[in-house]
Amino acid sequence: MNVSEAVTSRRSVRQFLDKPVDRSVLERVLETAQRSPSGGNTQPWNAVVVGGDELTRIADAIKAKVPAAPMGENMEYEIYPKDLDGRYEAQRRAVGKGMFDAVGLERGDSAGRIAQMAKNWDSFGAPVQLFTYTKKYMGPPQWSDMGMWLQTVMLLLREEGLDSCSQEIWAMYGTYMRELLGIGDDYVFFCGMAIGYRDPEAPINGFDVPRVALTENVKFLGL
Repeated sequence: MNVSEAVTSRRSVRQFLDKPVDRSVLERVLETAQRSPSGGNTQPWNAVVVGGDELTRIADAIKAKVPAAPMGENMEYEIYPKDLDGRYEAQRRAVGKGMFDAVGLERGDSAGRIAQMAKNWDSFGAPVQLFTYTKKYMGPPQWSDMGMWLQTVMLLLREEGLDSCSQEIWAMYGTYMRELLGIGDDYVFFCGMAIGYRDPEAPINGFDVPRVALTENVKFLGL
């Protein structure tokens, strides 16, 4: 698989097969991803890879907390800006509608939509989670570096025939996630990433996720 194929075939997979992921494959992916770029070679990313009973323990702990704090608790950063507007907000809403439409959930079906979102806590059936965090004093440039590392990991997973779904939803309980993972108070929890093999028959893995035209967000000067 070349880079273009990895990029175009990558998507946020929300239904995985009940199929284990070999640790040696994950180690190979993460070792290669260490070549990801970062400003000043700071390499600000840190991660915990979790599976098996440990993943069940963490998922059960979060699911037990959700009923009392459904909108999150002690979030360490805002997942979306409060003033998100224009095409940015339109794109966010459109992909949510596409997802719910794919599984036949109407706008008024609040219970069904909540149940679908709750599948996040079971990693959509994926056997592995990659939880990412960084030092609290890191700024936007280092968070950008974390994003480049995560993208590199996702593309290398595609090369191995694997899929993923980045999940910022875990950050809704950021301080609790740090506690569950044994991460110190001098760090900030960023996100999870479900890793496994996509279910090719699941409608939720097949709906269209459009991208804006290049002219909407890129300008060329002097070329």
